[in-house]
Amino acid sequence: KLTHFDAGGRAHMVDVGAKDETHRIARAHGRIVMQQTTLAMIVAGSTTKGDVLGVARIAAIQGAKHTSELIPLAHPLGLTRVGVDFKIDRKRNTIECTATAETRGRTGVEMEALTAVATGLLTIYDMCKAVDRGMRLEDICLLEKKGGKSGHWIRS
Repeated sequence: KLTHFDAGGRAHMVDVGAKDETHRIARAHGRIVMQQTTLAMIVAGSTTKGDVLGVARIAAIQGAKHTSELIPLAHPLGLTRVGVDFKIDRKRNTIECTATAETRGRTGVEMEALTAVATGLLTIYDMCKAVDRGMRLEDICLLEKKGGKSGHWIRS
């Protein structure tokens, strides 16, 4: 059942006031594909804009923190932790981003984890677009969520 629509079909923010506060965790993942030379510049730290992955990590954390300002019906959450990891795959010319978001609250943190991944990868694109406009984001998805009434879910 889609919960973001009322009986009249109008969008609304779901009422989570009666739900129990629980520890909630979500992990999301995605990747950016680029030219081999672009990846080499990022690894060497030789881009003109500086530490690409350092800036992308901070951007991803900021993205998670600002999710409710970007996604209209997402609840503002008090995040207790956001972790962001990057993995370089030289064989596929990709950088993978995994983000974990946590809170103690009444609604899940899936959107925060997904927004963190998207924001981190978009920041890499922004910082490297002068040398590689053909970069592309791929496979942004939720990997896992825990907590709340729906329990533990893992992507199979």
